[in-house]
Amino acid sequence: MSSTRVKKSILIINPNSTASMTATLEPLVTALGFSETDHVFFTAPSGPQSINNDSDAASSAEHCLPHLLPLLDRHDGFLVACYSAHPLVPVLKAQPQIQIARKCVTGIFEASVATSLQLLAPTESFGIVSTGKVWEALLHAAVVAFLGGAGSEAGRRFAGVQTTGLDASQLHNAPAEEVRRRMKEATKRLLRSGDVGSVCLGCAGMAGMGEMVREACVEELGKERGERVKVVDGVQAGVAWLEGAVRSEF
Repeated sequence: MSSTRVKKSILIINPNSTASMTATLEPLVTALGFSETDHVFFTAPSGPQSINNDSDAASSAEHCLPHLLPLLDRHDGFLVACYSAHPLVPVLKAQPQIQIARKCVTGIFEASVATSLQLLAPTESFGIVSTGKVWEALLHAAVVAFLGGAGSEAGRRFAGVQTTGLDASQLHNAPAEEVRRRMKEATKRLLRSGDVGSVCLGCAGMAGMGEMVREACVEELGKERGERVKVVDGVQAGVAWLEGAVRSEF
């Protein structure tokens, strides 16, 4: 006897108001090949055009939430595509429609950190390459909180955060060679901090820039070692986790 598989739907939320950034996420999701799942993209209708600090994140959540609440019944999973401890993640998890139906919510920050830990060899650590310098302290604190403290086993495997000095919009508007240079310099600084086995792309605006990180790994560590470093895109990590979660019974 055959059964019809119900098609699932994942809403991918860009909480800033720049539609062109949302458009850069679509090829990453398509490349995963989850053709039996609908992937719907949401861009904040107003609010910050680029999320460059905690205040921007809080403001973006306020602008997004009223427009997201009517959509909660239409989708099975939700991905907040901002690389931070974004307030929309816990706010959405707390909504009755999410809790009653046991729907799944994650952010690209949480997904990339969890994925990195699973990819590491026993002696390796992971780190993050992000945008403006303000994110060094913010993301370091977010990782430590997420992993249960700097003294936890997972916390000891965190190599830290290095930044490019460019905000999310500048990643796409600055000269391409300047972006490549800064991405590679930040990656190399991170690699020099220890036995780094995984590098997280610490901004949704870095979609598609994994190749720059890979180049830096090879230049810094040599071809064989550099090609073994995992480059984790949070959007792809989040969609992959949600794909499994929305099809599982917990």
